[in-house]
Amino acid sequence: MTTTFLRRSTRILVVNPNSSVGMTHGVEDAIRRMDLAESTEIFTYTAPPESPASINDGDDVIASSEVVFKDLTSTGALQQYDAVLVACFSVHPLVERLAELQGSRGKLAVTGIFEASVLASLSLITTPPLNTVPARKWGIVTTGKFWEAHLTQGVNTFLGVDPRSANDKFAGVETTGLDAGDFHGGVDPAVIRQKLSEATKRLLSQGAVECVIMGCAGMAGLDNIIRSAAIEKYGPEQGNQVLIIDGVKAGVGLLEQMVRNKRMFQSS
Repeated sequence: MTTTFLRRSTRILVVNPNSSVGMTHGVEDAIRRMDLAESTEIFTYTAPPESPASINDGDDVIASSEVVFKDLTSTGALQQYDAVLVACFSVHPLVERLAELQGSRGKLAVTGIFEASVLASLSLITTPPLNTVPARKWGIVTTGKFWEAHLTQGVNTFLGVDPRSANDKFAGVETTGLDAGDFHGGVDPAVIRQKLSEATKRLLSQGAVECVIMGCAGMAGLDNIIRSAAIEKYGPEQGNQVLIIDGVKAGVGLLEQMVRNKRMFQSS
């Protein structure tokens, strides 16, 4: 006879730091398609109206951080969660700021979809034998021009890479010219498909790219466009093997493991 003697739930808050409810719904749809542990509970949060409706540049990043941090800390509500996922594909200040706060069991486990996507890609690309074939690569497809420099610098900083040295595994950042909010209305779906497909093919031209990161929470559910572009560029066999990283899914999965690790390894 077996007996369940211990069960702990993991409560994760997914924070959309912009004020678009439509984008939050897109994030929720992505999470519903995940195979989560029965003990994992997911909650979502949309920033108040004072926060930008779409985060398109550095000013929007800072503004959203200030609004959301003030709102979340004013009520003490974070203390009911074990972990927080910041669902903005950027080097977002909320990741570091929220990680200093207390959750239900000590400090919160916190990551952003940017950081989680990078870690997922690094864990998934194959490493061929030394000096045999070119390095396998990963890269990012995102929205506007601003993000090219912002995310490239963010990758270098996160990985501790000197920006003056070559990073053979990073294929770079390609942009669609769209804003995050464009993926949820206001732009013809055919235009979105064309621009996302073109950006993906430019990225895939940088070498043997095995992982393509969707560099915007608003891209959730658009992986079929990236898949089609990969097949057109690489052919059916190689194109179907390209891994398409959804940052929200990567983030939730990483936080589940971070919470388990904290419980295993921190002093009781």
